[in-house]
Amino acid sequence: MLTSPPTLTADSHVHFLTGRLAETAVSEEATRIANKFGCRHSVGVVPITVAALITPKWLSRHWEIPESATHVILPGFLQDNLEAAGDLAAPLLGLIQQTSAEVICGPKDCRDLHAWMTGRQESVDLSAHSIEIIAEINHAPRLPVAEVVQLANRLQADGADRIDVGCDPSRRCQAIGDYVSALIDAGHTISIDTFDPREAGDAIRAGATLVLSVSSANRDAARDWGCEVVAIPDVPDDLKSLDQTIEFLIRHSIPFRVDPILEPIGSAFTQSLLRYTEVRRRYPEVEMLMGIGNLTELTDVDSAGVNFLLLGICQELSIGSVLTTQVINWARSSVRECDIARRLVHHAVSRGVPPKRLSEELVMLRDPKLRPHSETALQALADGVKDNNYRLIAQDDSLHMISAGLHLTGKDPFELFAELMNRPQADNVDAAHAFYLGYEMAKATIALTLGKQYEQDQALHWGHLTVPEDTHRIERTSRHAPQPPKKDDTANG
Repeated sequence: MLTSPPTLTADSHVHFLTGRLAETAVSEEATRIANKFGCRHSVGVVPITVAALITPKWLSRHWEIPESATHVILPGFLQDNLEAAGDLAAPLLGLIQQTSAEVICGPKDCRDLHAWMTGRQESVDLSAHSIEIIAEINHAPRLPVAEVVQLANRLQADGADRIDVGCDPSRRCQAIGDYVSALIDAGHTISIDTFDPREAGDAIRAGATLVLSVSSANRDAARDWGCEVVAIPDVPDDLKSLDQTIEFLIRHSIPFRVDPILEPIGSAFTQSLLRYTEVRRRYPEVEMLMGIGNLTELTDVDSAGVNFLLLGICQELSIGSVLTTQVINWARSSVRECDIARRLVHHAVSRGVPPKRLSEELVMLRDPKLRPHSETALQALADGVKDNNYRLIAQDDSLHMISAGLHLTGKDPFELFAELMNRPQADNVDAAHAFYLGYEMAKATIALTLGKQYEQDQALHWGHLTVPEDTHRIERTSRHAPQPPKKDDTANG
């Protein structure tokens, strides 16, 4: 069964198949698609309330499509049902093979039909990237070795390429080699973050391959280390001292990368960004690093957008590595954010396009697009529901609760629930249903507050932090008889 959107022309006749409750919504989407491509369209409503419940065996008994149809778009849930049906799918597959039209499973929500058909949901390959992520474990010697290894494993799983062992500036760690050895044994590439030459030497002998950092204060020791170092200015705005350290490292054939030091907002942040540009101008071929924690950790703002912007600057300036931490709570997912961001900015810069509609993983607070029901579709849903199960919809700053003979609207979930308790339908609301409605209305209220899309029985979308939910809906075919849950009836399939 095909799942990719078809190529339509003015000669196409697209036939959309759906259930009764989604008829109005599908018709609206179908009309938009037909107007877009200048083609004919039709909507077939099969005798079932919820399109998501269509099974292959059931559909084979209700298979009727226009002879003129060139394309048939089936509800998206049918693809999952086909895979689960096994031999029971054979009658439907046989009918599809006999049909001259191209038969395709569309998206699972009918409100995605237009976007899906016009190609706005086309996936993009974001596997390529060119920025190394160095994740620092701050004050590592204050922790047991086993805990440091566990932290490193999590950072690596989130996308870190190298683990930076942050030393304690208040005292030298005599056992730093044990930390480095344990991390290397666990499969990590290690850098050591210290200005102490002896501490750096112990770490290098244990297998560390990068030292952060060197300036005029400790660069002499680098001649004996035999590994790469990060060159920094003696003080952040002193590029002359940085030039001198770079000259020293080149003269002694010490491999290095340069970090001109990013400073926080309030401490010449813009000037520090300009230093990176100036260093790139002076040294067009040198490897560079940006330590981004001074911005993410020292700014009262969620870190994802900050990380993305800094990774974009690094990509444009060919800064090949970033050093990040995730100590403060609002930056606790910085490594994962940097991993997503480096792929987006690599795609954008290498192709000369804005990083838009490539991935939703960093769109966390709000959603990329809302999909409200039209007033006509909402009213059709309210008029078409004949059972006692509750449908919750959140849009236009209001909550809607719909059931047989019931359509309550309000902004306050407490007032909405109180109004329900004054209706005859309140006889159906036992403790389980009250808990379920409260949980779903809380999600719906969050969605309205933040500008997110609410879908009943589904998790709110939090980008890469989203945790999928199982369906918990309590179904009732009568006022007093709870039934097993079924799939959402507002979807096209």
